[in-house]
Amino acid sequence: MSKFFVDPSAVSGAHIYLENKDDLHHLRKVLRARPGMELDISDGDCWEYKTCLEELTEDCATLKILDKQKFATEPATRVTLYQGVPKASKMETVIQKTVEMGVDTIVPVFMERTVVVEKGNFGKKLERWNKIAAEAVKQCKRGLIPRVTESYDVDKMLAELPNYDLIICPYENEDGLTIKDFLRTATQSSAAPPPAAVQPGRESTGRTGPQALRVALIIGPEGGFSEGEIEKLKAAGAATVTLGKTILRTETAGLAALAMIMYELEL
Repeated sequence: MSKFFVDPSAVSGAHIYLENKDDLHHLRKVLRARPGMELDISDGDCWEYKTCLEELTEDCATLKILDKQKFATEPATRVTLYQGVPKASKMETVIQKTVEMGVDTIVPVFMERTVVVEKGNFGKKLERWNKIAAEAVKQCKRGLIPRVTESYDVDKMLAELPNYDLIICPYENEDGLTIKDFLRTATQSSAAPPPAAVQPGRESTGRTGPQALRVALIIGPEGGFSEGEIEKLKAAGAATVTLGKTILRTETAGLAALAMIMYELEL
């Protein structure tokens, strides 16, 4: 069954009104939708619906609500990926795969050793990256679309880190603390985690329960972190961890770390 996303304002009484032109085109030309067809709808905030198509015009699809439930496919752990901006199409791979794995927000970060140079076209990249995130969500049928934010520098990232319960920084020169040991020690601590904070660029929606953890996952660019950046991250409360005996590429490290986080905290 296909899944579509609407703004909460599109839900009115017993009906949902789908007006996105791309979605309407997909309904007409790809799905060959007819009245009676069932569709999954998410308001991207808190609720998902099972609906039945009542009417399809050029400008609007009218859907009757059959069932309404809180998100069932969203992880309770809210992970923000601070990704050192990689070159070429690697960022697209990072976005697609981490969205499938359950990331909540992706923040591109320009670090000291970032190879990519901003040439004034970041806005177009950002539009494409958010489209990739939306397409990945539809494929894996998550309840919300993770947002790819505007780019940060290191100082702006550091200023946000106190908002998180756990701050994890995979680092190639760390050979003592594994991500597994850190997660198990941190989550088994008797101390209650600090209050959850609002993710960058995302309003508080009540999606997360009182036990939900906010996790910052920080991945360096192709050139890795500078020593100065690591010292600043440690001073901000980040735990530098190892992901294993091999050194992973920047486009692999975030996905591997996210999988490990979800395994330890969600399964």
